[in-house]
Formats: sequence, structure tokens, C-alpha cells
Amino acid sequence: MLAWTIYISFLGAALLMFLPGENPRPAKVAALLAALAGLACAAKGAIECHLHAGAGALTDVANANWIPELGIRYHLAADGISLVLVLLTGIAAVAGVLFSWNVENRSREFFALYLALIGGVYGVFLSVDLFLLFVFYEVAIIPKYFLIVIWGSTRREYGAMKLALYSFVGSAMVLVGLIAAYVMAGARTFDLAALAKVHFAPAFQNWAFIVVFVGFAILAGLWPFHTWAPTGHVAAPTAASMLLAGVVMKLGAYGALRVAMTLFPVGLHTWQNTIAVLAVVGIVYGALVALVQQDFKFVIGYSSVSHMGFVLLGLMTLTQIGLSGAVLQMFSHGIIAGLLFAVVGRMVYDRTHTRDLAVLQPKNLNQVLPFAAVTFVVGGAASMGLPGFSGFIAELQVLVGAWQTFPVFAVMAAVGILAGVAYTLRVLLKAFFAEGQVEAREPLHCPRISLPERAGALLLLGTTLLIGLCPQLLLDFITPSLNSPLMQPLWKAGTR
Repeated sequence: MLAWTIYISFLGAALLMFLPGENPRPAKVAALLAALAGLACAAKGAIECHLHAGAGALTDVANANWIPELGIRYHLAADGISLVLVLLTGIAAVAGVLFSWNVENRSREFFALYLALIGGVYGVFLSVDLFLLFVFYEVAIIPKYFLIVIWGSTRREYGAMKLALYSFVGSAMVLVGLIAAYVMAGARTFDLAALAKVHFAPAFQNWAFIVVFVGFAILAGLWPFHTWAPTGHVAAPTAASMLLAGVVMKLGAYGALRVAMTLFPVGLHTWQNTIAVLAVVGIVYGALVALVQQDFKFVIGYSSVSHMGFVLLGLMTLTQIGLSGAVLQMFSHGIIAGLLFAVVGRMVYDRTHTRDLAVLQPKNLNQVLPFAAVTFVVGGAASMGLPGFSGFIAELQVLVGAWQTFPVFAVMAAVGILAGVAYTLRVLLKAFFAEGQVEAREPLHCPRISLPERAGALLLLGTTLLIGLCPQLLLDFITPSLNSPLMQPLWKAGTR
């Protein structure tokens, strides 16, 4: 069933191009049905893998020759880490369609590109042939460029080009590392499990690791290569912002864990402290810059850089609790960031036509758009890491793991959390609950929050609450995968 997440997404994208162009409603319905079918396949596949093979095992989904002369196969497989991120993609896909229900301009092309992006993301999370993973990784880059440049807003050409350039530079670095590993292994295979068994020379690992890790981590918002993220988020339409923060940034973090850390554990140990420093700088820097932004969407954009810093710090702890927290944070941030971008982009900006906090301050949005205000209050609480939400347990695990490995960095990361509380409360007060505000007439005629928007918000809110209250629903997938044979080279490299 898991392979059908990819096929349904691409088939849905192709089908949309044959629909009549006059009425946008069939395109919206078709996109929603494809996203729902993908989520259903993801959920069913995750349950089947967990029940039949155990979440820690790497279970084959599809395996066939593709380019036999080079040892390249169409090989899809999943373990608990993959399954968690596949589920995240399915949820984000459905929510993104619901929050794009207002798209009327070239809706067929919009949703076709949207589903193509989703199909590429599913493919990355399920690929264990690294050449196939790279192909899907590239497939996911192209649609997001067109989604931004055609349907985006603020400096959309600049934002789309910057995102594409950073992505392709990172991809080139990854490709260099993968080809080098393929040649040095001498096994004529790109299979992840086979390459993980190869004992590469330490000198080779030292440079190959940092090339591949940074190549992937650029897309994860690693400081100082993060600058594409806030610009891209602000320029993108709402659904694309949700996907960029929700799942596309996770491609980078997933690749860093699945490929760089798994194949080159000696190089990982060499560069561990350096990357941890960059992660902590990203946490604090992103939070402090978000604290002074006047553009509502830039606040959420820089907060994503800060929250992704926790993912990268968790990976560098090289402890089981830190790594499981990093994967859980990928899921949690994907849900929460998607929700916040939906509130800012769809509920507020599309109705008020401004994201300037000074302009929004006197508009009484808590009265004009009460559902948006309540949604942002709850989403902001989740973003701050309050108990009961998924972000709390994820960041707590990362901090515990960091304390075991880098006590000073754990304290510095906690400063980033405090700054996160400050910027969330600041933007909440300015945008929705400003004191002494002047009555504004125009916002009183804002359209009410639509049923699809309410459904999308409730889906994301319900997910972060469910995982916050029952984190074992995902940790039962994640933890066994960290102890799987595929991850053993990582633990044997002097880690804890």
C-alpha cells in the first residue's frame, strides 16, 4: 500500500491536466480525493508494517531492476522513521488542499504541481536505493519553484529562484558524495543497506560526510545556509508555505540522518561538535530574528529555522533519546508550522491583504476573525512547546539528549525556547489582541472562515494534540528503528 502513496499522487497530477479548465471545482475535488487516498494508503501501510514486520525492520515495498548496468534498482522500503514522515506528508497534503480551496487562477495547474511535489516527497521517504532517492529529491524541487513563481506574492521571483538555487547547490553536493561512495564501495550498487555495511576509509568519510550532510541540511535550514527559508516561505502561496515548512524541510533532515549519518559514522563523529554549534546558533538566531520582525509571515518563517535547529541538534546528540526527539520534532514541526502558515497566509493575509503587524494591530481581528484568533492561540501554544502538544515532548527529548552530550548547548537551546515564547506572545498580541486599538471598518466585512479552512485547522490541531497526549503512537515506530541493524554502524562509531 505504501507505494501507492507515490502512484496516486502522480496519477492525480496527470489526471488534473485532462479536466475541463473552465470550472475550478473539479480540480479541487480531484486533488482532495488524491490527497485523502494517499493519506489512507500511508496509514494502512504503516499499520501493516508495524503489525507484520515490526516498526524497526526495513520492510520492502517494491524492488525491481531499473538500470541494471549500474546496479540501480527501483527499491522502495520503509521502517518506523520513514513511516512517521510518510504519515506527516499525508496529513500535510490533505490540509494543504483544504487551505487552497480559494485558488481560482489556473487551479488545474496549481493542484497538479502540488500533487507532483507530494509524490516526490513520498518517494524520498520510501527510497532505499540512493540514486532513486536523489531522483525523487530533484522531482520535489521543480514543482515548488513554479508554485511560488506563479501563485506567490511578495518578491515571488526572487524567493523562488533563491530557493531553487540553494536546493540545486545542495543537490549537487549530495550527488558528489553519493557517486564517491558508489565508486569507493566497489559494489556497483546504490542500495542503502549494502553501502552501510561497507567500511569506508576514515579520511574518505571525513570529507564525504560533511559534503553529503550539508548538502541535505541546506534544505533543512542549517545556519548559515538558512536564508532561502524565510524568503521562500514569505513568497510562497499558503499551501506551498505549508509544504515547505511541513515536509520539504524534513527532506533535508531525513537525508542527513538516513544517508550521511548512516553511511559515514566516522565522519559524523569528526564533525559532530561543529554541526551541533551551527544547530544551536540556528535555534537562537532564528528565534531572536523572529522577535523583531514586522511581517507576520516572516515571524513564522524564522521560527521554522529555529525549530529545525532542534532537529539538527537532536541528530548530533547521538543518543537514543535525542535522535528519537529529532524525528518526533520533524513530525511535530511539520504539523504546527503548517497550521501557523495557514492562519497567517490564508485566514489573515487573504482577507486583510496585509501582513504588517503595525497595520493589523488596530483591526480587531480577534472579533472579526475569531476562529483564526483561537486557532493561532492554540497553534502558538503548541509552537511554544506547552505540555499537551507534540512540540513539548519532542523538544524535551532533544534537550535531554543534548544535556547528556553537550550540557552547555542544551542551556543555550533553552534560551531559544524562551525567545520563542516571547515572539509568539508578541505576534499574538499585535495581530489579534492589541490593547487600545482603534475600530477599523474594512475588516468587519472580511469573509468568514470557510468550512474547508475549519476542517484543515481541526485536522492539524487534532494531530498535534493527539501526539502530545499519546507520543508513544509515534515513538513506538521511531525507537525500534534506531536500534535496527541499519543504524548499528552509527552506534558503533563511539556514540552513546
